Amino acid sequence: MNILLADIMRTYELSKGGRTRRIVNCLRTPGVQAVIVYRFGQWLLYQPKILRFFLEPIYLILNELIKIMWGIELPRTAKIGSGLYIGHFGGITISPDASIGKNCSISQNITIGVSGQGEKCGVPVIGDNVYIAPGARLFGKIAVGNNVKIGANAVIYKDIPDSAIVVLDPGFKIISFKGNQRLDEN
Repeated sequence: MNILLADIMRTYELSKGGRTRRIVNCLRTPGVQAVIVYRFGQWLLYQPKILRFFLEPIYLILNELIKIMWGIELPRTAKIGSGLYIGHFGGITISPDASIGKNCSISQNITIGVSGQGEKCGVPVIGDNVYIAPGARLFGKIAVGNNVKIGANAVIYKDIPDSAIVVLDPGFKIISFKGNQRLDEN
């Protein structure tokens, strides 16, 4: 229960207004709803079989609703520390095997996923106090340190040390000069 309270308090602290307004805003925020369902699903894994028999369908329905309504895929088998904050909803995909530390902030359109083959196959292990900006992609058997900020649209496939700020290299690279020309059919 303390873990869920820490999750909700992250959103509560960022909300504006009086106490009642902040509580209502927390409960109607898609990120908080997703985290509540996630924590409920985790709790359910450790309950007696008879209780799981009755509550499992409720979890499965709620989890599917979170995916459909808010576009947040947060499997209960992912290991996530307390204080998770999901700022915006939509396009959030987290691998069931991912590991995320405490007080992490996740934005919309991010992927934390599996990649690689053989010994290199795996998912990211993300440290504490990490911010993941919109559009970022983290994949493969990598370690992201503590107090890291990952910028918008960054593609992370290598280890990131503690306290690093990682951004998408601005600009572009020309990889072909063939263009968008139609080939003449002879």
